[in-house]
Amino acid sequence: MSLPTPDHGTALRRGSLGVAAIVFFVLSAQSPLTGIAGALPIAITLGNGPAAPATFLLVGVVMALFAVGYITMSRHVTDGGAFYTYIGRGLGTTTGTASAFVALFAYCTVQAAMYGLYGATVSGLLAAYAGISVPWWACGLVTMVLVMAWAWLNIEIGARALACLVGLEMGILLVFAVITFARGGGPQGLDFGATFGPSAVASGAPGVAFTFAVASMFGFESTALYAPEARDPRRTIPRATYLAVAVVAVFFAFVAWMVVSFYGSGSVVDAAGQAVGTGEASGLVAGAIQATLGGWAAHAVGIILATSLLAGILAFHNAINRYLHSLAENTVLPRRLAWTNRHGSPYLAGVASTVVAATLVVPFAARGMDPVLTLFSWFGGVSVVGLLVLYVLTSVSVLAWFRRDRRGESTWHTRYSPALAAVLILAGIVLLIVNFGTLTGGSGATAAALLASVAAVFALGLVVALVQRRRSTAAVALAS
Repeated sequence: MSLPTPDHGTALRRGSLGVAAIVFFVLSAQSPLTGIAGALPIAITLGNGPAAPATFLLVGVVMALFAVGYITMSRHVTDGGAFYTYIGRGLGTTTGTASAFVALFAYCTVQAAMYGLYGATVSGLLAAYAGISVPWWACGLVTMVLVMAWAWLNIEIGARALACLVGLEMGILLVFAVITFARGGGPQGLDFGATFGPSAVASGAPGVAFTFAVASMFGFESTALYAPEARDPRRTIPRATYLAVAVVAVFFAFVAWMVVSFYGSGSVVDAAGQAVGTGEASGLVAGAIQATLGGWAAHAVGIILATSLLAGILAFHNAINRYLHSLAENTVLPRRLAWTNRHGSPYLAGVASTVVAATLVVPFAARGMDPVLTLFSWFGGVSVVGLLVLYVLTSVSVLAWFRRDRRGESTWHTRYSPALAAVLILAGIVLLIVNFGTLTGGSGATAAALLASVAAVFALGLVVALVQRRRSTAAVALAS
């Protein structure tokens, strides 16, 4: 294999993605069926019970506030790298580099979390329909190789496939929700107050519900990663971001509300707890859909959940690759990670992403740990912590960058919205930390270690940035 030339070997395929393609990448990363069938039962059981759906709307409002400043900056900064680039512009390259390490950590851990739920789901499907007993981790490792090969070929192939997968999962959920709404809910009706009342939302452990609501929206900010490949990025990226936030927040809240209504606000916590306790968390939603649409739907949900997770894994794989590509182009990471193949795909970054995924998943398999209650829950939680830290840093960066020159933008876009977003997200981080022990099964040591890992990765990024700056200074001094 010949090595790519320095002039052309790192170029992504420009102008290949429109609004729809980018939105499908975002929606697939958020995996609607995964958020509803996988995360909702845990949010109900460990979080604020029947009020979990309202948390999706609250998080949607906060994310929309964040998106205002985020996409305003995207109109002026269209480089790949998203958090890394934006935070670097406003708060300096050292902080930007450290944030890039946290972003990579968050994306890699959420991808590993999805492999846990995916492996358990596929293993169950193989046992039920083929009579084959395959360990969950084997399903995950085989899929890692397939995902790497898929992304290697062409990002447009991924976009078309994701459109089909996302359409299937959103379709069956929406049909169930509309029918349930038209019937007036379940035994206790729609019971709006039990789901959306302020006291209900604040009950239990709202931080856990908040965590899974944020996790369900995880990835909407990745729209900016595709700026170098977008058609007219100044228009495409803002439209894709706003559309992704609106669709996900409203869709998740509505469908989750209908799941709660189907069982009844007084019974849904017990039903969710039973589903989670048996290791089949998706059974809560599958049972509701089966009772509403018929026996065929339960089989369809299991299969579509697997494809939903596969779509999310592929989307995060692509996002991680582009972070690695951007960091490599800026010499923060080895230059080879920026090399692209004839399809315009950062293939060596894809190999690195796959190795990291395997490294995160294998220890859980080796110790025989539950892939849903540990791998999915733990890494899902820690990835949200990292993501929220990045949201705060980005909002502060927007304030700092536009303070010097508003560039014709309004004060709402450059000051008030990012400031309000930063305050609300900081409050969310506090709420999450307070309830983090509940998420990890009550183990204080595990919770502390997971939270400390985010700080450790940020510190590592700072060290790398400082070493890089010192080397650059020394090189300039030698050249002069």
